Amino acid sequence: MEFVLYEVKGQVGIITISREKALNALNSAVLDELDKTLDAVDLDTVRCLILTGAGQKSFVAGADIGEMSTLTKAEGEAFGKKGNDVFRKLEVFPIPVIAAVNGFALGGGCEISMSCDIRICSDNAVFGQPEVGLGITPGFGGTQRLARLVGPGIAKQMIYTARNIKADEALRIGLVNAVYPQEELMAAAEKMAAGIAKNAPIAVRNCKKAINDGLEAGMDDAIVIEEKLFGDCFETEDQKYGMAFFLDKNKEKVKEPFQNK
Repeated sequence: MEFVLYEVKGQVGIITISREKALNALNSAVLDELDKTLDAVDLDTVRCLILTGAGQKSFVAGADIGEMSTLTKAEGEAFGKKGNDVFRKLEVFPIPVIAAVNGFALGGGCEISMSCDIRICSDNAVFGQPEVGLGITPGFGGTQRLARLVGPGIAKQMIYTARNIKADEALRIGLVNAVYPQEELMAAAEKMAAGIAKNAPIAVRNCKKAINDGLEAGMDDAIVIEEKLFGDCFETEDQKYGMAFFLDKNKEKVKEPFQNK
C-alpha cells in the first residue's frame, strides 16, 4: 500500500490515509487501497476500527481536484460510484468505525467521516462541502448523509453556501460527538475503541446492523429488524457468559473477555 497504512493494536485496527503532501486527498489509488484494506481486516480478532489522516493539518482535504478536472459526464459518474462503493462498504462494515478527524475534512473528507459510525475531532478540525464552488455537487454521499445526520435545513445551508465550519460548530449541530486538543485526539479515539472492543462483539455488530437497517425502514419494520437481531444474540457463548456473570452474586471470578461466538 502506498497511501493507506493499517496497524492493529490489541483488538483495534487503525487505518491512516497517508498522502500528506496532498493533504490526504482522495484519488482513485487511495480509494482502491482503502477498499483492499477493509477487505483485509481480520474480523475474528479486530472489534473496532479507527480511521484518521496522516500529519497534523488534514484528515482528508477532499477528492483530488486535479484528477476530477478533466472528467467527462460518464467518467464523473463512475468516479462518484467508486467513492460511494468504498464509503458504503465502510458504513455497513460489520464492526464499528470511529473517524478521528485531525484537521481538514472537506468534500470527500467530510463524506468519508460521515460514513463512519462515530466522529470525534481535534480542535483545529474544519468541515465542509465546498463542491458548488467548483461547479459540481457532493458526489460521495454528502447530499444524503449530511441531511440525515444534521437535518435537511442545516445540510442545505452548508451545501448551498459551500461554507466551512469549525470544530465547535460541528459539535453544536451534531456532526461530531466530541472535540479534543489535537495532541489528545488519537488517545481518545483508541480509548473509545477499546471500550467498544471489550463488549460482546456479536452484540455490538448486531446493534450496528439494527441501527443502520432500522434507519432505512419504517418503525413497524424497524422493530422487527431489532427483534430478529436481538434473538440472534441468544444461545451464543457471549450471551450465556455475560448473563451468568451478571447473575453471579459472588463475583469472585475474574471477568473473562468475550469470545466472539
